[in-house]
Amino acid sequence: MDVATPKAAILEARGISKTFGRVTALSDATFSAYAGEVSAIVGDNGAGKSTFIKILSGAIAPSGGDFLLDGKPVHLTSPQDARDHGIETVYQDLALAPSLDVASNLFLGREARLPGILGRLGFLDDRLMRARARQELEDLQVGLSSVSQPVFTLSGGQRQAIAVARATAWGKRIVIMDEPTAALGVRESAMVLKLIERIKQNGVAVIMISHSMPEVFEVADRITILRLGRTVRQMRRDETTMTDVVAFMTGASVEFVQEIER
Repeated sequence: MDVATPKAAILEARGISKTFGRVTALSDATFSAYAGEVSAIVGDNGAGKSTFIKILSGAIAPSGGDFLLDGKPVHLTSPQDARDHGIETVYQDLALAPSLDVASNLFLGREARLPGILGRLGFLDDRLMRARARQELEDLQVGLSSVSQPVFTLSGGQRQAIAVARATAWGKRIVIMDEPTAALGVRESAMVLKLIERIKQNGVAVIMISHSMPEVFEVADRITILRLGRTVRQMRRDETTMTDVVAFMTGASVEFVQEIER
């Protein structure tokens, strides 16, 4: 009988640590993300999730450990360095410019200039940016009346969709989402979760940080549990239960207690 070849991780973090003076935020944290899958990182407050995400996105440097991208060592020295490797991050604050239109937000910091002397003089190619913005939103099935409307006119779910569309427009390999449904209602949260499903169907590796266990179990393929700065478990979602995940998060699991005692 043929044995299936194990799927290779697109991104691996091995033994990641981070200290801030005498405070240890992460210690021997490990993590793997796979193309076309959603990998969730969960943990209680103070577990180290925010620090881990900042390291994965290049915002801060780890104190120790290694990163592998496609099996090769890589050092992410800045958010721009991460973006150059195809890694985009959607933070909780979305980093949108409300007074600008949808297309301008998708190209924020990456504006397309007109060809020739006009471009060298700083004139932007608004037609190209609007056409590509429409295509990106259509690909993700995000329904908007116009890409020329200001972002401040959009609902919370629509703004989240714009931030996600911007990330997928540039991050064709890995998209990190920090609490993507925070402060959203039930209907808008469902829209964002469908958006995440579409992104992974395009072959992108999605890394999702969330406090919502029902949402994690709805969209995640793999779950990594952090507690007190350590990775205590990495498992497939279909091989565990919500009760077990919460037990590891809170330290109530017998297995976790035994590991600490050893």
